[in-house]
Amino acid sequence: QVQLVESGGGLVQPGGSLRLACAASRSIFRINYMGWSRQAPGKQREWVASITSGGTTNYADSVKGRFTISRDNANNTIYLQMNSLKPDDTAVYYCNWGGAFWGQGTQVTVSS
Repeated sequence: QVQLVESGGGLVQPGGSLRLACAASRSIFRINYMGWSRQAPGKQREWVASITSGGTTNYADSVKGRFTISRDNANNTIYLQMNSLKPDDTAVYYCNWGGAFWGQGTQVTVSS
């Protein structure tokens, strides 16, 4: 079992930035897939970004160029830097460990 704790969510104005963090209770060093997904009210959960153990990153088209995923293996933590935020980015953001475990989520609200 792996516990994942997300943090860094909040209320931000359009065009603003937030940095989400996800701390894992187990090592992420050899975990090839670490990722972020989000779920907006009334919508299905959608994949946002992922990073491999080698540092290869992938992004959904809707966030490409605005979001950056990174990992800190020494601290078993992944991050999601979100810039140029839009109201459509409003959602609960979840991190995923190895495709198997999910965190409890952190709310991101983009509104003026």
